[in-house]
Amino acid sequence: MDTTRLEIQTEVSIWMLRGAFMGIAAGGVFLIFEMGVAGLTDQSAFEPLRMIATVVLGVAALRMERTVDLATVVPVALAVHYTLSAIYGAVFGTITAEIGALRKSRLALIGAATMFGFLLWLVNFYLIAPLAFPWFSMADPLAQFAAHTVFFGTVLGLLLARRLEGKGK
Repeated sequence: MDTTRLEIQTEVSIWMLRGAFMGIAAGGVFLIFEMGVAGLTDQSAFEPLRMIATVVLGVAALRMERTVDLATVVPVALAVHYTLSAIYGAVFGTITAEIGALRKSRLALIGAATMFGFLLWLVNFYLIAPLAFPWFSMADPLAQFAAHTVFFGTVLGLLLARRLEGKGK
């Protein structure tokens, strides 16, 4: 394997790992936003965790069913949420490694990450959810748009853009 190919693979691996870690951090901001919105709209702040847990536990995890308690819901939801956040972050990190323009401009990186969050919202709520998790249609689309686009995507971009500082980029 030549040196150039090894450098490219290393760069991709570095950005993928950065993306995964920053995806976890952005996922935390996303979750805080979701829980805050739930609390402000007279729902339980745990409602977003119940919704996330349904990915593994099924519809029984929703509050209305009351067949699955929070001691089960919370760890399952956190595991699902942070795993997906890491995966989505790693995907965006790989995109960043492959598109040199994103590594040269903070604004481009943040804009692309925001668009990535928007695409996640579209795919998750208008493609996957109707087929696999129809109860997700109960979620407020505007809140989900903000959560995915701004509180995940933009935050992911801001966190990754910090990696560009001090590199002259």
